[in-house]
Amino acid sequence: MHIASSGATDDASDDDSNTGGNANNRLGGLRMWLLLRVDRLALSGAILALIFVVLIGTSQFGFIPHRWIVDSQGSIAFIFSSFIGAIITGTSIVVTINQLVLSQELGAIGDQRSRMEAATSFREETEETISEEISPPEPGAFLYELVDGVQERAGELESAVSESRDEDLQTAIEEYTDDIRQNAQTVKDELEGAQFGTFEVLWGALQYNYSRKIYDARSIQVDHADSLSDEAEENLEDVLSTLRLFAPAREHFKTLYFQWELINLSRVLLYVAISALTVMGVLLMYVNASSFPGVTLGVDNLVWATSVGFVVGLSPFVLFTTYILRIVTVAKRTLAMGPFILRESERDEDLG
Repeated sequence: MHIASSGATDDASDDDSNTGGNANNRLGGLRMWLLLRVDRLALSGAILALIFVVLIGTSQFGFIPHRWIVDSQGSIAFIFSSFIGAIITGTSIVVTINQLVLSQELGAIGDQRSRMEAATSFREETEETISEEISPPEPGAFLYELVDGVQERAGELESAVSESRDEDLQTAIEEYTDDIRQNAQTVKDELEGAQFGTFEVLWGALQYNYSRKIYDARSIQVDHADSLSDEAEENLEDVLSTLRLFAPAREHFKTLYFQWELINLSRVLLYVAISALTVMGVLLMYVNASSFPGVTLGVDNLVWATSVGFVVGLSPFVLFTTYILRIVTVAKRTLAMGPFILRESERDEDLG
């Protein structure tokens, strides 16, 4: 049986597929850094700055002068008039969608009580599994304890088979526990001190490939059923029980994070949209071909002013894009909850 190396998600899949690299490799790289790790406001600012540079740089390529174009059109309205309707419509749609998502939190007292009882029951079940008197209330610490619990159960499993005469079983368990230990250390380092509301909690959770671990544990049960002692079988079931708790915990915190992000997006979008509409109004009402005479750094001052206005008009859309990109990236990488792996993984030899 092939035991997958520790790590995190791979693109276009559930988080628990495995490609043989470590977590940093599969969640590393410039693309993943931009999609997941960079602060959304900073990323939006960088994109808008790039657009501004392109607009200013294009004016130096010898095209028809911008001031002449504005003069021939009679005003600058041909550029900015469409922004008014787009900003109002787009912001209204985003806020409406946000309210629909958050409406799921509303309900009768019976519904709220059922949710409370389910959450309490899950915490109690977790405490029994990880042998803790009380589980931490913070999401990051809660996931930390679950990962640590899997690691402890894996250590007990390794001890239970240490005197087994089946060398293949010992090798399989050693590979399996090494995988758990290495992956757990990576995840615990990310979760330690992580505060919910930032992406760090979800980032740590994404790096735990629990589905692959469930698959490998069940493979050991089937492939070495005759060699597993009662104690080892019980220890392996303890590992599986703890792994199965990680999935609903991560999905719950992922849902809460999505709601948190949508609230932040709506709030920021409203602030930016009002500012953008104000700038659009000023440009439409007071700027024409005779405005901003002169040249600065070799660029017509009207080009500077128009470029700034264009970037401000685009800012609500860019903000929306950067927030949604992270949400949909996380959603795509966590589509399947439980013992399902959506992409190709290193288990071809197990199929047939």
